[in-house]
Amino acid sequence: MLSRRFLLSALAIAASLTASAAAVAAEKVTIMVGGYEKQIYLPAKLTERLGYFKDEGLDVELLNQPAGVDAELQMLAGAVDGVVGFYDHCVDLQTKGKFVQSIVQFSQAPGEVILVSTKHPQLKSMADMKGKTVGVTGLGSSTNFLTLALAARANVPVGDFTTLPVGAGTTFIAAMQQDKIQAGMTTEPTISRMVKTGEAKVLVDMRTVEKTKAALGGTYPAASLYMDAAWINSHKETAQKLANAFVKTMKYINTHTGAEIADKMPPEFYVGDKEGYIKALDDGKAMFTPDGVMPAGGPETVLAVLSGFSKNMKGKTVDLSKTYTSEFVKRAK
Repeated sequence: MLSRRFLLSALAIAASLTASAAAVAAEKVTIMVGGYEKQIYLPAKLTERLGYFKDEGLDVELLNQPAGVDAELQMLAGAVDGVVGFYDHCVDLQTKGKFVQSIVQFSQAPGEVILVSTKHPQLKSMADMKGKTVGVTGLGSSTNFLTLALAARANVPVGDFTTLPVGAGTTFIAAMQQDKIQAGMTTEPTISRMVKTGEAKVLVDMRTVEKTKAALGGTYPAASLYMDAAWINSHKETAQKLANAFVKTMKYINTHTGAEIADKMPPEFYVGDKEGYIKALDDGKAMFTPDGVMPAGGPETVLAVLSGFSKNMKGKTVDLSKTYTSEFVKRAK
């Protein structure tokens, strides 16, 4: 008869071999996030924290990059497999001969605002930005795209004001405190931090679909998971697993309160104000899609917005059907 010690030893070895096999089987995917502490990109970290990547047999490494444009460059260089960033990069890149697709659409509104320093009460609209310096996360970033678009809609030409890359969070706040920028585009939790201290107020709000339509003329799909089209075509099973994980997260966001979601996030994301973080989530989580599907008419709005100021668009034809795919998220549902 086998001894109890022998049986326990055999079970331990079997468990170890099973764990090792699972570890080997897990597919490694590297995704760069354009600032994963930003609430607009919350689905990336939340999916990791909920264990949905592991549930799909994926070993996903999330890398942090403050500006989406830099994350995009890392993907094009082959340093990462995908980017959590704004969909508008997929449209912009096609004009440069690069085919990139959003495979999961996280949001249907940018979740961004133009903040204006309370030191400059004369700045009451985008039309007042002539001669001013407006902060963006990076040149060529989506915050830069949107800032130029809002100025163009207010009849302020690109050369009449300056956009300055200042990042987000503490670097954005410092730039405004030091008057290096008089206004700037940023997201939560930076918005709440500056409004709470009275150092800034919201000038243009794009945190809801309704306010985005008022500011930009239509629904503006923003945060997404986008990847090189060639990578997607050669890794369809992995792309499907990523979509499965993220669609579960979108459903989670849609069915849970800001407090419940916040409890899943790293405490440092609250920046010392969990109550403010929760309020910002409750006020803004309607910007997220419930299922990862591209909103109808959204790509057309993005193309129209970019065409209003971008030199890259002049004389170019963009095939919007090649800038996103809903095949994976629809299968995940």
